[in-house]
Amino acid sequence: MKRFILLVQIVICFYTMTIAQNNNPGISQPPAWAKHAIWYQIFVERFYNGDKTNDPKPGNINIPPLKATAPPGWSVTPWTTDWYKKEDWALKTGKPFNEMVQLRRFGGDLQGVIDKLDYLQELGITALFMNPLNDAPSLHKYDARNYHHIDVNFGPDPDGDNKIIASETPNDPTTWKWTSADKLFLKLVKEVHKRKMKIIMDFSWNHTGVMFWAWQDILKNQEKSIYKEWYAIKTFDNPATPENEFSYTGWAGVDNLPELKKVNITTRRVSGYPYEGDINEGAKQHIFAVTKRWLAPDGDTSKGIDGFRLDVADQIGLVFWRDFRKFVRSIQPEAYLVGEIWWAEWPDKLMDPVPYTQGDIFDAVMFYQVYKPARYFFAANSFGINAGDMKDSLEYQWNRIPTANRYAMMNVSSSHDAPRLLTDFYNPNKYKFKASPNDDPGYKTGKPDKETYQRLKLYLMHEFTTIGAPHVWNGEEMGMWGADDPHCRKPLWWKEYTFDPETRNNFQPGEKSYDPTGFNQDQFDWYKKLIHIRKANPVLSSGNIKFLVTEGKRLAYKRFDADNEILVVFNLENSKQTFQFEKGSNYADLLTNETKKGGTITLAPLTGAILKKIK
Repeated sequence: MKRFILLVQIVICFYTMTIAQNNNPGISQPPAWAKHAIWYQIFVERFYNGDKTNDPKPGNINIPPLKATAPPGWSVTPWTTDWYKKEDWALKTGKPFNEMVQLRRFGGDLQGVIDKLDYLQELGITALFMNPLNDAPSLHKYDARNYHHIDVNFGPDPDGDNKIIASETPNDPTTWKWTSADKLFLKLVKEVHKRKMKIIMDFSWNHTGVMFWAWQDILKNQEKSIYKEWYAIKTFDNPATPENEFSYTGWAGVDNLPELKKVNITTRRVSGYPYEGDINEGAKQHIFAVTKRWLAPDGDTSKGIDGFRLDVADQIGLVFWRDFRKFVRSIQPEAYLVGEIWWAEWPDKLMDPVPYTQGDIFDAVMFYQVYKPARYFFAANSFGINAGDMKDSLEYQWNRIPTANRYAMMNVSSSHDAPRLLTDFYNPNKYKFKASPNDDPGYKTGKPDKETYQRLKLYLMHEFTTIGAPHVWNGEEMGMWGADDPHCRKPLWWKEYTFDPETRNNFQPGEKSYDPTGFNQDQFDWYKKLIHIRKANPVLSSGNIKFLVTEGKRLAYKRFDADNEILVVFNLENSKQTFQFEKGSNYADLLTNETKKGGTITLAPLTGAILKKIK
């Protein structure tokens, strides 16, 4: 009898939890807006220079005690410069391009983002993913000097902001003030929301930079520092010896990215795989205070951001992430959390997103897992797959993820960490492997051929008609090309600028050849059209999917619900192909505005169609 009562209690408890989750979807479910998002990722320093008075100075890009400092004569690089041309100050160092390019600054700032919001609205963007904005000396800004402030060079008064920051007690949120850069970011948030758009921030809670205030205290006070337990320190310096014994763990072995200390680890920790563990409590509470600051400035969620993108999420234990989700949702129930879940074993095995998308960690991951097979299908490369393999790969990824999370995924194809799409499609290499001229002298970095443009257009048709929210890395819609980091981070090719021709054979010896660069209106119009089609047909965001044709390089699927049906058809064969669907049915071609009658369509090689069934 006791055993029966206990069983009944367990069933009731489980049923109660289920009801609670269903009645409070803000805890376990992605926000409703996520599946309808059209994401645009912004790398601020290379986006647009809206305020030349705040351009970086050498002192704000120095990274002591390491040797990444501005060389003599350093200055901001003109926006329209040939990417591969070394500045005079870089030439004088005698150091290689890839080392000096990290010290470049072009002056992109938050005013530049505000200035271009109308452009993004015209394109059809509904959600912004901002690469790190936190105050930091590097280009990438994952080396935070302060989590709770916007980078001083992104705002209108860098010198004044540095003085404000210096007046605070950084581990006491009651002393935190709003700098001019912070206020400008809050203005950006207001302008974004005014346009019915969303905005999320990018943070790495795994590590800080060496200029982070807590780390500076440790460098000064060593074992006497009150923050000594915040970081993964191996040994402190012994003042009685001439050597410096200070040793610590830097993320991925990088000394200027000291890792926050992981604690209470109860399962094996392996890079690229989830583990049970937490972060030091002091650091954790600081992170939570920063989180609250940006979600609810001065306690007002209407002024705050709409979520976070979390960098190198596999490096942090699941205990922390569960607590982080609960904390975020306690402040903003509609906040969106997306994790960077990428490589289990580079360059062949991507991470399993399942442990992170079950309702207790993230709403989504950056879903490179569906881009990789799509690239191998749509692009011409040495690892090509057929339509059947493509279908199997996509369904494998989708079917192991809860439905709500599947539709809320951020379908990333290119980013600040990967080659631009045109260049990725132009080269036959394995995905993300030797994808730059530094790693492969034969890697093609110039303007792609016509076939590459056409193949990419077909892939984009797929991206904007498939399950999950499409994502655009800033500049892709302008027709930009570029190899893997750092070459994917060129200043954007705005229409109002005239750019210097770009060196096609970059680091290769011999006489140089050049490609004209600049805004590609045809590419922009294609993105705009596809975005419009997706937004005008909600079935593409929330409908079911069924594959209809998966033969060779012939692919067709339909998105449907009770009231609508849209067919998406691709012919990547070398000859004309005819596709037969429902006999007697008529379809509106959403790309050409023509009517296709009789349920039959014939496609030329390397073409596709998006067809809406007419009732």
